[in-house]
Formats: sequence, structure tokens, C-alpha cells
Amino acid sequence: MTARSLPVRPPAAAMGLRALGAMALAMVLASCSLISGDDRSQDPATAKADPSIVASAPAGLEDFYSQEVVWEPCEGEFQCAKVTVPMDYDTPDGETIQLAVLRASSTGKKTGSLLVNPGGPGASGYDFVKDAAGTHFSQAVRDGYDVVGFDPRGVKRSAPVTCMTDAERDAARAKIYDLETDAGLAAALADNKAIAAKCDEQTGPVLGHIDTVSSAKDLDVLRAVVNDAKLNYLGYSYGTFLGSTYASLFPDNVGRMVLDGALDPAISNEELTSGQARAFEKAIRAYVARCQAQDGCPLSGDVDSGVQQIRDVIAAVQQTPRTAKDGRVVNATMFVSGLITPLYNDQSWPALTQALEAAMTGDVSLMLRLADLGADRSSNGTYTSNSTFAFNAINCLDYPMVSDTAGMRAEQQRLMQDSPTFGYFFAYGGTNCIDWPYENVRTPSPVEYGGESPIVVIGTTGDPATPVEWAASLRKQLGNAALMTWEGEGHTAYGRSNSCIEDAVDEYLVSGQVPADNTVC
Repeated sequence: MTARSLPVRPPAAAMGLRALGAMALAMVLASCSLISGDDRSQDPATAKADPSIVASAPAGLEDFYSQEVVWEPCEGEFQCAKVTVPMDYDTPDGETIQLAVLRASSTGKKTGSLLVNPGGPGASGYDFVKDAAGTHFSQAVRDGYDVVGFDPRGVKRSAPVTCMTDAERDAARAKIYDLETDAGLAAALADNKAIAAKCDEQTGPVLGHIDTVSSAKDLDVLRAVVNDAKLNYLGYSYGTFLGSTYASLFPDNVGRMVLDGALDPAISNEELTSGQARAFEKAIRAYVARCQAQDGCPLSGDVDSGVQQIRDVIAAVQQTPRTAKDGRVVNATMFVSGLITPLYNDQSWPALTQALEAAMTGDVSLMLRLADLGADRSSNGTYTSNSTFAFNAINCLDYPMVSDTAGMRAEQQRLMQDSPTFGYFFAYGGTNCIDWPYENVRTPSPVEYGGESPIVVIGTTGDPATPVEWAASLRKQLGNAALMTWEGEGHTAYGRSNSCIEDAVDEYLVSGQVPADNTVC
């Protein structure tokens, strides 16, 4: 009962924002499309940097802060641009890379730009704004801001981490290892070492410079080229880590900053994984309770019984992998990936019920489609992003990881105590970085912020990906901040919660009115 593929990548930190989860999951079970706007024609526009903004550029970076950016019509109603940044900020006169940026122009009297990061690491802000600008933000925010999405370095269109073909990715997801044996662990390590070598060869030297500190420095260049003296920023999940890192590096440049679904920058990778394991266990119990309160739930008895029935299905797939209707073999890790994807948004829980009901009768096809959604795999077999590779590459630089055999096996035991349902599948994360071609460049520590602009931090009580206590910890570290808590289920709050959260954040972004600290919605 120990065979599995490589560790489940908790979409927790992996996929970031799931405010679009219900819409995306509806696409799994029915046919629909995302609306990205009309096809209004626009003329290219060249933006020249304000001299006062250029004057505040860090020494040696003046040319990047003063660059002229050409915004061209793209994706229907949007404008797109490429922004040049140093590959290595320690040698700004060396090689450069380009960041892909998309903006939805303000619909009223513009007061500035709102830069958005939807999470990850590895999620595309370019795609998020393209898909959600018309539905995710209030009219007041759209009136006042150019909403700007960007792909951080290493992600999709911005010097992307490149490692494997789509067919190779399918094969890697389908592999099974017995990690509790020396032979199984050795086989997994050998395969990961080969993948790391492919990433290094195909991506090039930028692979060593896609850490979060470098991305935060990119964020300040983006602030300058959109001609904002202060950074107005909305970050979800990993985007809160990027935002708090920015605040520590550029405290005087912080404007109105919202950090929703907060990561605690002070905790280790192992503490992060443990916190997520406990939060996902809490989330599956909340899901089962709601399911059992409704007609047609396939889980009988009380919550403990319902959760055990889910564990029994996982164990059965672990013992004997199943074949989906498309002929692909579904192992337990793929099954668990499908199981946790809908937990990001409680509006998606009916999709989980449907997939579970089918799996309990032997059909794992819907669970596979949910796993594919979490992995950004289309039904035609193509992967629409490099989020898996970017996630791993960024984390290997951002976190030192326990990767010795004894340490990883001890961590597995702790995770199984934290989450009897999922912990087994979250273990052995250190295998991803032990043979990575670049050493980590960061040691986790509390963030320090001395800026005058108050930051708004948001946590959700039932968040499976970023436990609510992390928001309280980040708010304490920042000092000049206000904490809001949504009593709800799912990952992040703004854009999918209630008027208490939505109105307070909108008022803060539009007028600067800071919500009362410790507001509970």
C-alpha cells in the first residue's frame, strides 16, 4: 500500500488564487467559455517614464526604470507590452530578460495602476487579468485603475522555465514509486535529477535567478514603467509573499497593498507543508459535513464515516490504479490531486461530489479531469502553462529543504499525523530540490516593513491552502497593517466572499480608507 508517484504538489502554494475555480470546474462538467472582452481596436501607445520616478531608481538600474514601453492592442480589449529587466540584479549590465504584461485600461478617471499577482508560484497574472478583469473587480476599481497583470520571471511568457514535452509530463505524472524503500526512493531521485538537468539545459542561466527577491525587484521596475510613484498591488496566496517581500525591500514605495490568502514568510518549507496538510484535512471534513447535509450525497453516516469512505477509495486506487474512460491510468497521487483541486472554492464542491460518486462506483474519469485541471492540462493532451516547473524552480531557490532520507521519512510520519487523508501524499517534497542545479538563495525569516502606507492582510477561516493563522502572523510582522478575516470556506476571499470583504477592500483601493484592524466578516 505504499506505491505512489512523486509528491502531490498541494495546489495550495502551487496554484494560488482559485477565485475562478467554480467557473473553471464548471468547464470540466459542462461546456462554457471565459469571456475576455470585445474586439475594440486600439492604437499602440508609448509610455515614457516620469523623470521624478526615474530619479528614485536604485543605482545602476536607471536605464530599466526609464525605458520606453510600447503598449499594443492584444487579446481583444486589452493592451500588452514587454518590459526589460536584468536577469541578475547583482550584474545589471549583464544579460536581460523580458516580462510579459497585460493591462485592462481604466473605465473612468484613472488614479493609477493596480498590479495583480494571482499566486503560485507559477500562476500567470497576464491570464488572470485577461480572464477576470470584467468580472472579478468592482466598477469603482475598474474606473479608477488600469488593472495590470504580468507573468513573473520564469512563468509562461516571461523567460519561462522549460523542462519537458507534454507527453513526458503525462508519463512523469503516471509513474509510481515506492518511496519507503531504498530502491523506490533511488529511482525517484534519479528521475528527478534527469528532469532537473533538462530544466537547466532548456531554460538556461535564468533558472538561477527566478527567486522571489528578484521578482520583487521586477515589481518595482513595473511600478516605474506604469508611471506610479507608489505601488498599488493585489496579491493572492504566493502573491502575498511576493508583496510582503516587496514591502520589505521598497517600504517607501508601497501604496495601497492588499495581501489575500497570506503566506507566512517566517516559516520553513516543512512548516508550510505541515500547515497545509492540517488545513486540507480541515477542508475535507467541512466538505463532507456539507455534502451529508444535502440530498444525494454518496457519503453515508457522520463526518468521520464520510471521511473514512474517501480514504477507502484512495486506498483502493493506491492498491490498484484505475483506468479512466480515455484509457489513461489513474494512480493514487493523480486521484488525490483531483480530490483537492475543488477544495479551493466551495462553489466547486458539487463537482467534487459528482467525481466522488463516480469514483465510488469504479469510474475515475471525472477525478482525472479535476487533476488535469489542477495541472493545467487540456482535454486534447496539451498543457497550457509551465506552472508545475515554475513552482518547483522558484521554491527550490526560495526554501532550503530537508532532503536526506531519514529527514524525509520522519516528515512523512508527521504529515500523516497532521492529515490522515492527505499527509502521506504531501511527503518527500525534498526529492524535488536535492539535485537542483542551483542552491537556495533565501533563509525563511520574519518580514520587516517600515513604510507609512498601511497594508491590508486577509485570511479565510476555512482556507485549505494558506491557513488563516498565517494571515495573523503576517499582519503582526508587517506592523503597519490591518487584518481582515472572512469566516468562509476555500482559498482567498476578495472576489469570492461577501459584501463585508468586498466593500472594505474596494473602499481601501479607491479612497485609501483602511478597514478596522481585526475586522471579522
